[in-house]
Amino acid sequence: MRVLLVCLGNICRSPAAHGVLLHQLAEAGLADRVAVDSAGTGDWHVGRPPDPRMLSAAQQRGYDLSPLRARQVCAADFDEYDYILAMDNSNLADLRSLAGASRAHIALFLSFGDTALREVPDPYYGGDEGFVEVLELVEAGSRGLIARLKQDLPA
Repeated sequence: MRVLLVCLGNICRSPAAHGVLLHQLAEAGLADRVAVDSAGTGDWHVGRPPDPRMLSAAQQRGYDLSPLRARQVCAADFDEYDYILAMDNSNLADLRSLAGASRAHIALFLSFGDTALREVPDPYYGGDEGFVEVLELVEAGSRGLIARLKQDLPA
């Protein structure tokens, strides 16, 4: 099973979801059965590490995002991933316009979470509390996604 997590620049929300999902998959004993990656719909930050504020907030919660580097979504992603999950409706619309005849499940990441929100807000132009909120939301989304993946994975 392969999961791609997508936001705008791939330096805040999607790398946070990437790191959190990897961590939770390891805790669930599924790390060897589910591959995870992240990407952005834009190309501004390609090759760069996550935003320093996200790195710090994630580290304080026990997640190491330092190995991650931003990349842009490409056409091959729609053939390679089973789930392509957007952080907000704008990214979702961009993904759907690029998807063509892809059989990937393309949806909002938080559609799997037990949260009142359906979109993960972009913390880039706000304060540190926005990065903490993103982590809380992607923790909830990851728990729900793992429950779904457990149903989809062969026994």
